[in-house]
Amino acid sequence: MARKRKPPSTQGEPRTYDPDFQGPTVNRRCTDVFCCFIFLLFIMAYIVLGLTAWLHGDPRRVAYPTDSQGHFCGQKGTPNENKSILFYFNLFRCTNPTTMVNLQCPTTQICVSKCPEKFLTYLEMQLLYYKDKSYWDYYSQFCKSTAQPVKSLAEILIDDDCPTAIFPSRTFLQRCFPDFSTRSGNLTVGNKMRFEDGSGHMRNVLELREAANGINKILDAKTIGLKVFEDYATTWSWILIGLAIAMVLSWIFLVLLRFIAGCLFWVFMVGVHSIVGYGILYCFQEYNRLQQHPDSTLTIYDIGIQTNISMYFRLKQTWFMLMIVLCIIEFAIIIMLIFLRNRIRLAIILLKEGSKAIGYMPSTLIYPLLTFILLSICISYWVVTAVFLATSGVPVYKVIVPEGSCVHANKICDPQIFNTTDVPKACPGALCNFAFYGGKSFYYQYITTFHVYNLFVFLWLVNFVVALGQCALAGAFASYYWAMKKPDDIPPYPLFTAFGRAIRYHTGSLAYGSLILALIQMFKIILEYLDNRLKRAQNSLSKFIQCCLKCCFWCLEKMVKFLNRNAYIMIAIYGKNFCRSTRDAFHLLMRNIIKVAVTDEVTHFILLLGKLLVSGLIGLLAFLLFTQRLSVIVEGPTSLNYYWVPLLTVVLGSYLIAHGFFSVYAMCVETIFICFCEDLERNDGSAEKPYFVTPNLHRILTLRRQLPRKPKE
Repeated sequence: MARKRKPPSTQGEPRTYDPDFQGPTVNRRCTDVFCCFIFLLFIMAYIVLGLTAWLHGDPRRVAYPTDSQGHFCGQKGTPNENKSILFYFNLFRCTNPTTMVNLQCPTTQICVSKCPEKFLTYLEMQLLYYKDKSYWDYYSQFCKSTAQPVKSLAEILIDDDCPTAIFPSRTFLQRCFPDFSTRSGNLTVGNKMRFEDGSGHMRNVLELREAANGINKILDAKTIGLKVFEDYATTWSWILIGLAIAMVLSWIFLVLLRFIAGCLFWVFMVGVHSIVGYGILYCFQEYNRLQQHPDSTLTIYDIGIQTNISMYFRLKQTWFMLMIVLCIIEFAIIIMLIFLRNRIRLAIILLKEGSKAIGYMPSTLIYPLLTFILLSICISYWVVTAVFLATSGVPVYKVIVPEGSCVHANKICDPQIFNTTDVPKACPGALCNFAFYGGKSFYYQYITTFHVYNLFVFLWLVNFVVALGQCALAGAFASYYWAMKKPDDIPPYPLFTAFGRAIRYHTGSLAYGSLILALIQMFKIILEYLDNRLKRAQNSLSKFIQCCLKCCFWCLEKMVKFLNRNAYIMIAIYGKNFCRSTRDAFHLLMRNIIKVAVTDEVTHFILLLGKLLVSGLIGLLAFLLFTQRLSVIVEGPTSLNYYWVPLLTVVLGSYLIAHGFFSVYAMCVETIFICFCEDLERNDGSAEKPYFVTPNLHRILTLRRQLPRKPKE
C-alpha cells in the first residue's frame, strides 16, 4: 500500500542538525539574476532620463518670471537684466480663473524695474506731457520700448503698447500687484475706493480685488513659502547644531545601552513622560491665558481657513485640542507600560545581547551615515531631475482674446509674424502671448510619463538602499551569533564582508523585495492623487471605498516591510533567492509566533521611547531657543515669522537621526532572534549539539515554555 503524502504544513519543516553549519554561508551563487538585470536596465534608463532632462530643462524658468514674449525678467546678460519685476497691463482681464496658467492671464505682461507708485491714466499723462515731459518718462517705464506718447487711446488699445492706467502696486514674488490696504474698515488702493481705469469707466476697488483674486489665491500660499524660506535662512545654523546634538545624543544612548540597558529604559520612560507632561502644562497655561483675553470668544469659524497657520495658535481651542492629544499619548504610554511590564524585561535582555554584538562590531554604528549619504544622493537626483523635467520645452505662444470669442482663440501662434496673419483682422484685440513651455516632439509629449517614471525609480532606489543596509547588518550580526567562542570566532571585518556579499551575490534579491514595496507605495500615491483630483465629485460610497483602499494598502505595506526585513536576514545567512528566503522566514516565524509577539513589538516600543526622548529633548531646547526663553543663557534668532517651522524641522530631523541609529539595534535584535529560533531547531544543548546562544539569553527566552502551570485549587 502506497504511503500517503503529508499535505504541506503552513509552518514548514523545522531545521535539522548540520555539523558543517558555522554561520552565514560562504560558498554562494548569484540569486534573482533576472531581477538584477531589470534593475540595472531601469537605473541606466533613469540616468539617460536625467541627462535628457538636463539637456532640455532650464531651472531659470522657476526662478525668473516670464513676459509675454517668453523672455526672463532679471536674467543677467539680457536686455531685461535690470528689470526683474513682471507688470500686468490690464489686471481686470484676469477675472476668469480658468485662464490662469502659471500666473499668466490674457493681458500683455512686460518686465519693469519697479512697480507703479501712484494713480495715472494714459490720457492724464498725455495732457500733462505737454507741460512736463517727466510724466512720460515715468509712465514709459510701464510701456513697451516702441511706445510713443503721441498715440491716441484707440491706437494704444490696438497696438497694446501701453497700459490704459496704472495703480499703486507693491512687489511680491517679482510681480506687481495692487497695494491693497484697509482704511476706516474699508478696502482701498492708494487711499481710493473708486478710480478711473483709463478707458472711460469708473472702477470699484472690489472689482480690482476680484480681478487680482485669481493670482492672490496662489500668492497667499506662496507668501508662506517666502516667509518659511526667510526663517530657514535665519535659523539654518541652529538647525544644524540641533541635528548634530541629536546625533551625539543618539550615539551616547547606544553606547549606554550596552552597560545599563535596564537603567536606561527608566531614563527613556521618565524622560518621555517629563517632556509630554511639560507639553500638557504649557498648553494648559496658554489655554488659560487666552481664556482671559478679550478675543477669547473667537473660534475657527470666525477666522476661517487661513494660509497663515500662526493665526490658529491665537485660538484657545487650538491649545485645548493639543492638550487633549498629549493627554491621550501620556495615557497610552502608561497603559502600555502596565500591560507589557513582563515582556519589557525580556526585551531589555535582548537589547543587552545586541549591545554585546555591537560592542564587538562598532563599525555597525557608522553604517547609518552611509545610508544617509546614499539616500541623500537618491533624493537629490530625484529632485533635480523633476525640476529639469518640469522646466523642459521651448516657449509656446497662443492667441489670447481678452474680450468676446474667436475661432482662433487658444491656437498656437508665432509672435514674429503674428501681425502679418489674418488673426488680428478676424479677432480684433487678439494677442499672441507666451503660454507655457512645451513642444511637439516625442520627449515633450511624454513629460508626464517621465515624471511618473522618475518617481517610481526613486521609490525603488530608496527601498533598495534600505534593503541593502538591512541585509548587510543582518549578515554582520549573524556572524556574531554563530560564533561559538565570542569574540575569537567572529570573522574579521564582518560588516564589510556582509556588505560585499550582499552587493556581489544578492543585488537581484534585494531589488526584487524593494520592487514589491515600491509598487505598493506607488499605488498609494496614485490613490492619494485620485482622491485629491476627484474630491469634489465623490459621494459617500466612493469616499468609503477610497478610505478602505488606503487602509488596506497601509496594512499591506507594513506587512511586506516586516516580511522583507526577515527575508533579508535569511538571505544574509543562507544566500537563497528572495522567494525561498521569504518562505523560510515566514515558516520560521509561524513556528515561533508567540516569541515573535513577545520580542519584536516590545523591543521596538522600547527603542521608540528612546527616539521620542532624543527628538523631544532637542525639540524642547529648540522651542525654548526659538521663543526667546533662553535669552539669559544664549541669544537665539529673533524676529522669526513662524517659530514652529524650524522647530518642526529640528524635531523631525532629530527623530530621523535617532531612528537611523536605533534601527541598528532593531536589526540586531531581530537577527539574533531569527538565529536563536534556528539554533533551537538545529541543536539540543548537548555536548554534540551545543547551543550557540548565551546561557542567560537561552534561559530567558525559553523560561515561559519551561515553567509548568499551577494547578487550580
